[in-house]
Amino acid sequence: MSARLRTPLTELVGIEHPIVQTGMGWVAGPSLVAGTANAGGLGILASATMTMPELEEAIAKTKAKTDKPFGVNIRADAADAVDRCELMIREGVKVASFALAPKKELIARLKDNGVVVVPSIGAAKHAVKVASWGADAVIVQGGEGGGHTGSVATTLLLPSVLDAVDIPVVAGGGFFDGRGLAAALSYGAAGVAMGTRFLLTQDSSVPDSVKQEYLARGLQDTTVSTKVDGMPHRVLNTELVNKLEHSGSYRGFLAAAANAVKFKHMTGMKWSALVKDGLAMRKHKDLTWSQVIMAANTPMLLKAGLVEGNTQAGVLASGQVAGIIEDLPTCQELIDRIIEEAVERIDGLAKYRVTEAESTSA
Repeated sequence: MSARLRTPLTELVGIEHPIVQTGMGWVAGPSLVAGTANAGGLGILASATMTMPELEEAIAKTKAKTDKPFGVNIRADAADAVDRCELMIREGVKVASFALAPKKELIARLKDNGVVVVPSIGAAKHAVKVASWGADAVIVQGGEGGGHTGSVATTLLLPSVLDAVDIPVVAGGGFFDGRGLAAALSYGAAGVAMGTRFLLTQDSSVPDSVKQEYLARGLQDTTVSTKVDGMPHRVLNTELVNKLEHSGSYRGFLAAAANAVKFKHMTGMKWSALVKDGLAMRKHKDLTWSQVIMAANTPMLLKAGLVEGNTQAGVLASGQVAGIIEDLPTCQELIDRIIEEAVERIDGLAKYRVTEAESTSA
């Protein structure tokens, strides 16, 4: 394709197009990440649901499918966060994406070894903090986004962050096409990050039956629930979500405790490591112990829906854009289409400009 856009993000990471595929748990695996990278965007592996050996294998598989830059998303509060970062350094991963603010020392270690550090943040004050610690860029997600989300819309959150920092800002939450990319660039963003839109591609490993469930939904068919894991979590409305929303806290607590046991067996983590992670979550996210245990719900419920295709027993994280997406393109088709439309929109804005000659003759 001939259409191109150069932004601080493309220059920073060395990618062709200012489009980021977010690190969605159970969704952002080697095929999707490599598909995004080969199409010129930045694909990010989701490692929070992977053991260290699984992450090592996923990085190797991704490198076998693409020679383009890609990233890995990790939980900054994970007990083995440092080990995962060392793995990224050894493997030459280009971007370290964080769900929470990484420690200043960890940012320095990554940057000293050529890794671009891009935390995801939900408020201007958090952007200011990580920028002061040396973060290279930030991803800011507005309330329209899927998964854990805030209450402020992208149209307000984005400019507040842009006004607060002078590093590249990538806009997330509500983006799915070239119009959105053009709008984000007009605000001053360096690119857009999309999750649900990439989940709904042919390169995504999500079962086709589940993808059809997303495509059948409307703009009103998501809920921000605190019953899934104790924190605001935007998901598709399903029978299970409706039951959770109307259940008591005791029932949810018991389900979460059972899921914590399942998560331990799935990951091979020791109880000591789980407790250490829980202590870190409680400290960094200011959670109650009930919420910490509830957080064990997330990986297991998402796996049931997004991997096993069991929409009756699982949860489907989703941005509101699911209600306006109608097709399942490849990553290449999607990114080509977005860039072409964005360039057309940007070029078309010139017609609204009144020249000096026109102003004088008016």
